[in-house]
Amino acid sequence: MKRDAGAVLRRAALVYNPTKVVVDGLRAAVAFQSERSGWAPPLFYETTVDDLGHDVTRQALAEGADAVLVAGGDGTVRAVSEAMADSGVPLSIVPSGTGNLLARNLRLPLENRDAMIEAAFHGDTLPMDIGWAHLSHEDGTGTVHAFVVMGGIGLDAAMIANTRPQLKKKVGWFAYIDGAARALPTAKPFRVTYSLLGHRLHSARVQSVLFANCGSLPAGLELVPEASVVDGALDIVVFQPKGPLGWIFVWRRVAWDNSVLRRFRAGRDVLSLRTHDNNVIYARGEGIEIGAHEPQPVQLDGDEFGTAVHVLTRVAPQSLLLALPKGHDVSGL
Repeated sequence: MKRDAGAVLRRAALVYNPTKVVVDGLRAAVAFQSERSGWAPPLFYETTVDDLGHDVTRQALAEGADAVLVAGGDGTVRAVSEAMADSGVPLSIVPSGTGNLLARNLRLPLENRDAMIEAAFHGDTLPMDIGWAHLSHEDGTGTVHAFVVMGGIGLDAAMIANTRPQLKKKVGWFAYIDGAARALPTAKPFRVTYSLLGHRLHSARVQSVLFANCGSLPAGLELVPEASVVDGALDIVVFQPKGPLGWIFVWRRVAWDNSVLRRFRAGRDVLSLRTHDNNVIYARGEGIEIGAHEPQPVQLDGDEFGTAVHVLTRVAPQSLLLALPKGHDVSGL
């Protein structure tokens, strides 16, 4: 491509988790697309155990990156998204790792790496919401983190903590089933007070409270079928099953009602006739405030964040600019 010798070339940055990608091939593909698009040679940043992507992404932005690509697991995508909030720089997600939950919810081409690389240079853009979680820990300290898919306090976080890393590498997201089997025998309901921002306070004994920006899981499971990354709201799910039978109703709600019946008009008609199920409560709002009587484990986008006694979440509408393949269907997002 012919270039103006006096022009300042645009430059992309790739942030990647070296344990999740084929490094040489990925870097070569990004460099090829940069050259082909008339951009300057790209910047490359590896994540580490101490920096999951936040700090190097800040460095990329400080060095003037015009577009950022991220390749790694859900934790890497979360950390990079946190650093890019309100930057106005488009982020292209190159599917990698185990879950690819944000990519799945956006219906991105999971098996087409080059399509997502090209999107960083020539794609469409979509402003999407992200969530912020303010965690208060039992020692009096507090931390603030972003999440792009969903977070939770209680059993879901314990399940993730009990998932064996080596099994996760071998079988992917199916390892979470093993984690659930390990967590359920010792799972006990715990007392929380919670309120959607601007609404009245509730008190309940729960197994878990989730706050979701999007709600699709692998294998076609729809945990929160009406969640949207562009509606300026978070979807809240309170799990409070009453004994073993209650867990059966929870599974029916997620695996059958949400994931199968809701896809068909006749199924939706059946659901409209159902009586209210108190084992799973759904709500939607700008955020939620949760107070636990005892410290409980917390997870954000599948990563552990220790325990907390208080969680305050808020949605930040349209604060992350995504790069999507040209013409990508965004209806229903």
